[in-house]
Amino acid sequence: MGVRIEFSDGILTAFVEGDIDHHTAKDIREKIDANISSKGPKLTNLDFEKVQFMDSSGIGLIMGRYKLMVTTGGKLKVINIPKRIERMVKLSGLMKLGIF
Repeated sequence: MGVRIEFSDGILTAFVEGDIDHHTAKDIREKIDANISSKGPKLTNLDFEKVQFMDSSGIGLIMGRYKLMVTTGGKLKVINIPKRIERMVKLSGLMKLGIF
């Protein structure tokens, strides 16, 4: 559970697994942010394929990484959103950011 990071050709991919809630979001966020800071990617992908559950902490996780990448001159993409989580993402308004 948590997050596994890969970096290649200026692209950082964070493979998030398990649940994203107030108990897990902080650790996931810290690992992703540390890698963004140290590697300076031009693109960060958040891969949610193996996310089982997400509450509003997941929305905060996405939004915070979006702001961080904009600040550093990069882009964020959220990929492989499971259908069970897609509705929450749509209701949050994040789809308007063009990151999916």
